[in-house]
Amino acid sequence: MQSDATTFLQPEASPGRLSLLRMFGLALKAAVAPVASMLKGSAAKIGSATKGDKSRGCVTLVGAGPGDPELLTIKALRAIEAADVILFDALVSDAILELAPRHAELICVGKRGGRPSCRQDDINRLMVEYASAGSHVVRLKAGDPAIFGRAGEEVSYLAAEGLEARIVPGITAASAMASAFGISLTHRNHAKSVRFVTGHSKNGGLPEDLDWQAIADPSATTIFYMGAPLAAEISKRLIALGMSEDTPVGVASSLSRQNQKVARGQLKELESVVETFDRSEPLVLGVGSVYAGTEPLTASSLSRSGCAAV
Repeated sequence: MQSDATTFLQPEASPGRLSLLRMFGLALKAAVAPVASMLKGSAAKIGSATKGDKSRGCVTLVGAGPGDPELLTIKALRAIEAADVILFDALVSDAILELAPRHAELICVGKRGGRPSCRQDDINRLMVEYASAGSHVVRLKAGDPAIFGRAGEEVSYLAAEGLEARIVPGITAASAMASAFGISLTHRNHAKSVRFVTGHSKNGGLPEDLDWQAIADPSATTIFYMGAPLAAEISKRLIALGMSEDTPVGVASSLSRQNQKVARGQLKELESVVETFDRSEPLVLGVGSVYAGTEPLTASSLSRSGCAAV
């Protein structure tokens, strides 16, 4: 199928890597088989559009989580297995793409902050074209589709075209970050609320239509998505609104992956903490007293404690 978005279409991974990772995929499938059998009815519903009425397909928006394929939900795995076409974001890991069936067409549609990406209009059109031709389309998104994932826009567009759309949730970066730090975002001694906040507006600056005074509340935990380029402005804004400059902060990248990195600091030094990271990777910023907790969990620290890393 030809498309104006071909600039962003990427080939599949090399056969050698595919074979290796497919072995991992088989192992994962074997591990979840006992639970998956209980969900056979749900799985059948996910693939019903392709096994039934081939004149009209459907679209499933699937959350791929932070990257580790073992953090996929079983429903997400079943949706991927039933896909004819997978339109995936740049942050979806190769290991998760390896779970796709061999017949599925894999199309990278970009969507990575601050970099050239496939336009949302092109993504919408691709979903409609493939689904209208009878395919089960999986729109595979890093994290959770409903958290800064444009799920609402895509579902509305598909509904206007008369196409069925389902959403399969995934583990969002904020949850993966809490796991990496070994903390609770809503520790009852530290936080009475948690907020997920976009770190930049459409014009590239800080969002001015946010209630920044509320975000500066010391009894809340705030997670900034896509906020690394404006770390200095974020810290200055919060301090100016009365938040202590010594408020603990956390920064993380590549969560749940082999190259995961996390670091702590204080609000006054948020920019300098961010500068210790590879800026080619998207970062997640956390602000709140919960980040003053224990040291981040690592494979080595788990080994010393006698626990197996998972």
